[in-house]
Amino acid sequence: MNLIEKTREFAATFHEGEPSSHDMSHINRVEALCSGIQKEEGGDILTLQLAALLHDVGVIKEHEEGGDHALYSAEIASEFLGRAGVEEKTIEAVTYCIQNHRFSGGKIPETIEARILQDADRLDALGAIGIFRAVLSMGALRMLKHMTGLDKGSSKKTVYRENPVEGFNEYMHYKPFTIPEKLNTDTAKRIAEERLKIMRLYLEALNLETETDKQKP
Repeated sequence: MNLIEKTREFAATFHEGEPSSHDMSHINRVEALCSGIQKEEGGDILTLQLAALLHDVGVIKEHEEGGDHALYSAEIASEFLGRAGVEEKTIEAVTYCIQNHRFSGGKIPETIEARILQDADRLDALGAIGIFRAVLSMGALRMLKHMTGLDKGSSKKTVYRENPVEGFNEYMHYKPFTIPEKLNTDTAKRIAEERLKIMRLYLEALNLETETDKQKP
């Protein structure tokens, strides 16, 4: 088994019980987006693949303990890659990508690989899959708070609204609709504009269908 497949297998063990939208399918889509963007923008493909596969391995720890899953993931990735015999230069490049990938972090990465990972992760919040992930994640986080009392404070203004449709509207304007201006590469910006078309149509339909005054005969 080569390094990429070993890494994929290792990462999968951290996502088996993931209750929201950071499951292994998200990881595989981010990896694929990284590879596609890299073909046009450049960068080291090995660094990108490893960073994509490992960028969310700390999510479960964040759910359980709070904190920042990007930092947890970078630490786990560094330990794993070190044991796998990966050279230090590559490990540093991978962990830098992971530390800087979060949307809420607001960081502007310096390396092309980190910019691509950040873009790929953000693109997976757009389009039809973005709608699916948002609804899944909101439901999971609401249930997590109900069952355990864990309050994901950074998401409170959207996730915990009494009316979840209002919360979803706020989320769309807070995150997906602001993503294009925060992307790093031209390739990602083109993909984002295409994916946003379906999100705008969906939100328009959702709001029309939930305006109760307009539903009365």
